[in-house]
Amino acid sequence: MGVSTSSPEKGIRLVTVDFPPVNALPVDGWFALADALHAAGRDPQVRCVVLAAAGRGFNAGVDIKEIQARGQSALLGANRGCSAAFSAVYDCEVPVVAAVQGHCLGGGIGLVGNADAIVASEDATFGLPELDRGALGAATHLARLVPGHLMRALYFTSRTVTAAELRAHGSVWRVVPGEQLRAAALELARDIAAKDGELLRLAKAAINGVDPVDVRRSYRFEQGFTFEASVSGVADRVRGAFGDRSGASAEGDRSGAPAQKEAGR
Repeated sequence: MGVSTSSPEKGIRLVTVDFPPVNALPVDGWFALADALHAAGRDPQVRCVVLAAAGRGFNAGVDIKEIQARGQSALLGANRGCSAAFSAVYDCEVPVVAAVQGHCLGGGIGLVGNADAIVASEDATFGLPELDRGALGAATHLARLVPGHLMRALYFTSRTVTAAELRAHGSVWRVVPGEQLRAAALELARDIAAKDGELLRLAKAAINGVDPVDVRRSYRFEQGFTFEASVSGVADRVRGAFGDRSGASAEGDRSGAPAQKEAGR
């Protein structure tokens, strides 16, 4: 349980997230993920990172139960932890391939939206249920996966899209059966890692440098509205209904991860 790293092949670092039952990460989990990604990128022997998750879903966002139990200190921690983890994917000195299965929600969108490439299983679904959770954020990253008007419709409805739909938009590299996901992600990572390591690092820095949107500043701007919702009481009102019988039913319909009561932004 937690964040682990391994080196399945020369030049490839595998970073695996495992927070049962649905990979809704606590504050410490986001920072641990950021640390693992930074360490992988700094290793001169690494030329590509594969970001994967154990269990039935890639990521279900933050642990809402922790926020409900600890209040604003946990909210601030989650804000900072998510920002650190998303930035660590983006700023990783080498390309990052996300291997996505099952649900990829909330903070999961922040991770894959900042990845350099995405390989997904046929059952993968992607979405931002933020408005159902009393939070805001990661529209910055969803906008890197789908066109602008679709991003807005998905955001305002809390609906999800499939891996096949994202592939049609060009944001997913391959969609494969679940049992082939790890192999497909490693295949792409292997192709990347075959390039010159120093040149890859220069290429990653160059591509980041020409991005039209500063993803760090854009996401932090969004987070200000999450905090505003919290201090105004709107977030508490919405979260107070989260997990009740009707809310859980609607959540299951939209996310593809039924009864994930600890999941959130």
